[in-house]
Amino acid sequence: MASRPASLSGFPEWLPAERIVELSFLDTIRRTFELNGFASLETRSVEPLDRLLSKGEVENEVYVLRRLHAGDDDADLGLGLHFDLTVPFARYVLDNAGHLDFPLRRYQIQRAWRGERPQEGRYREFVQADIDVIDRDSLPAHVEWEIPLVVGTALRALPIPPPVISVNNRKLAEGFFRGVGADDPGAVLRAVDKLAKIGPDAVADLIVADAGLSAAGARVCLELAQIRSFDPSFADSVLALGVSHPMLDEGLAELTAVLEKTSAAEPGLVMADLRIARGLDYYTGTVYETVLPGYEALGSVCSGGRYDSLASDGKVTYPGVGMSIGVTRILGLVLGRDLVQASRSVPSCVLVAVADEASRPDSDLVATALRARGIPCEVAPAAAKFGKQIRHADRRGIPFVWFTADSTVKDIRSGEQVSADPHTWSPPERDRWPTISATEPKEPHL
Repeated sequence: MASRPASLSGFPEWLPAERIVELSFLDTIRRTFELNGFASLETRSVEPLDRLLSKGEVENEVYVLRRLHAGDDDADLGLGLHFDLTVPFARYVLDNAGHLDFPLRRYQIQRAWRGERPQEGRYREFVQADIDVIDRDSLPAHVEWEIPLVVGTALRALPIPPPVISVNNRKLAEGFFRGVGADDPGAVLRAVDKLAKIGPDAVADLIVADAGLSAAGARVCLELAQIRSFDPSFADSVLALGVSHPMLDEGLAELTAVLEKTSAAEPGLVMADLRIARGLDYYTGTVYETVLPGYEALGSVCSGGRYDSLASDGKVTYPGVGMSIGVTRILGLVLGRDLVQASRSVPSCVLVAVADEASRPDSDLVATALRARGIPCEVAPAAAKFGKQIRHADRRGIPFVWFTADSTVKDIRSGEQVSADPHTWSPPERDRWPTISATEPKEPHL
């Protein structure tokens, strides 16, 4: 007998009931994006390595594509699986600019791959759901608060803890670090981005070692990183630190506008958090990270930002703003901790019983009539005793069993059995399709 193959860590596969939860999440996100005027597109799974490796600290995480029996002359195709959907989208815009209408409002729900160490919330293969607005040459400021409001609407429609979207501005941070005297503000950004992982003392040491700042300068940078607010009052705390630089002023004005608009539209959704840096080099303005309260150790479940030069052909630049929902990261949490469950493990609302194999065509006719009216159903796999067929339905969560001999349908939850015509009978709308709902947490929060 062949042994069961070992599972591959970091490549999740959901059970049928879990897959129903995933599809429900994706449908909710998709509908929200489309309600806000975003059109769907899909890009190829591979990109040239030189483009992938130019976008930040991801060299060790990119999966390289090669043929198993490649010869010496073509062993390396120079291609890698994409690690996010923003880099492929930027390339797609350049390739198709002549056929696109700008501003382009796009959403993309697709798999990506990253060679990370598997752990809760981090996978090697995962689904992302992105939205972006990209334009030609310039992009209006209102997009920077529109995007988090749309994402917040999508996430708040899911049966998960209400999210908090943290925002910062790369110009604010870089201008502040330059004003303090940093020779390499990018090094400070990268160090501050590790604050939650290694703590303030280790970050301060990195800033001194890599950015040319004194210990006192590093402390001022950490003071900036401690500023948080759900309204524009954060700006007063920044100014109180006494640092000045033109880039700081520009970033402060942009982030203040984002907080003014989002706090008025959805109080408590967006928080200025000046720790947020984002490690990828292509972000140039507002940046976003999202946590689920009570599960902060999971890390950001949705992130993104503004990029002004990621897509450029040397003559025309296409600036954009986007956010990416880590669908698989959220699912790993809610499914792994039984925080969300599906009402049943199959789409079927009705199991049509089979009295004997000779009467199976009658059962098939009933199923056909129900399906024609949009009622998902299946025919029993075998003409077993009715009690066994009912138990088969119950195990899978199917609420109704149809008996063709006397044209009755039974709600196996209540035991009620009524006469019914497959051309007119309908189940309660809540039973027609599987539903999902939040459950009480069964383990302590992270």
